[in-house]
Amino acid sequence: MSMIIPNRMTAQVEGPFVVFLVGMRINRPFRVQEWLPMVKAFSDLKKELYESHSDSGFMGCSNLGFLTQAQYWRSLEHLESYIQGDGRSIWPAWDDFTQKSQSNERRAFGVWYEAFLVEDGAYSSLYTGMPAHGLGKCGSLNPLRSKSQAAQ
Repeated sequence: MSMIIPNRMTAQVEGPFVVFLVGMRINRPFRVQEWLPMVKAFSDLKKELYESHSDSGFMGCSNLGFLTQAQYWRSLEHLESYIQGDGRSIWPAWDDFTQKSQSNERRAFGVWYEAFLVEDGAYSSLYTGMPAHGLGKCGSLNPLRSKSQAAQ
């Protein structure tokens, strides 16, 4: 279990970064054979990201639920380069999903993502009574000195 930090903390990241939210939704729970391979690909992606080279631009990620992740990247270019890179598990999984979804009218599952460019200092964060999480896990986590500091 990760160490719980009792103090009020805020995250700090130097320069701009990208928040990439990605997830899937199971629409037909009893059609396990259709959605289980994508769940496995989703799990493999997280492992692959942490094993990737530091020059990939990947900063870290946190699970936001069973099938949803918040990933942090140095730039949109880093994210796109990673997704389309040779030997990566995400592109074949995405290609497989799109091919299957076109022939599957009842769609047993859906996949979504959103990417946001965050300019330097244009974010807010507050953590209290919990281990390092989210941006606080991939930036530096510092004690919150004032109420306005959380608004960066």
